[in-house]
Amino acid sequence: MSPLPRIADSEWHVMKVLWEDSPHTANEVVERLSDGLSWSPRTVKTLLNRLVKKKALGFRQEGRVYHYFPKVNEEDCARAERDSFLQRVYGGALTPMVAQLIEEEEFDAEELAELRALLEKGMRSTKGKRTKKRRAQS
Repeated sequence: MSPLPRIADSEWHVMKVLWEDSPHTANEVVERLSDGLSWSPRTVKTLLNRLVKKKALGFRQEGRVYHYFPKVNEEDCARAERDSFLQRVYGGALTPMVAQLIEEEEFDAEELAELRALLEKGMRSTKGKRTKKRRAQS
């Protein structure tokens, strides 16, 4: 499998439109982005072309109209982005990032209950994996 392309912040907006529903023409992408962004059609078309060159998008041509669709999975791109951020900012260590979030953000009771449930689920699902890792390192 080829490595995932690096998607710039502005390109994420375009990708999200196409991950949500595709294929779309450039004009349809422009229209869907017009609610939240004041980009010109030319800017959106430039971003579409960059994403095609990066192989994040593909297209099907019908006459003079191009219909764009994603060639990469949203979850895979989000995971790659998360891992890159974690490596750049926290040296790959998850615990300091989570600790900083918990210390600096305000969570309501429902969010804390969700986090607790996720941690408990994670502890159950990784318990055997951690034991195996420790044995392998010994």
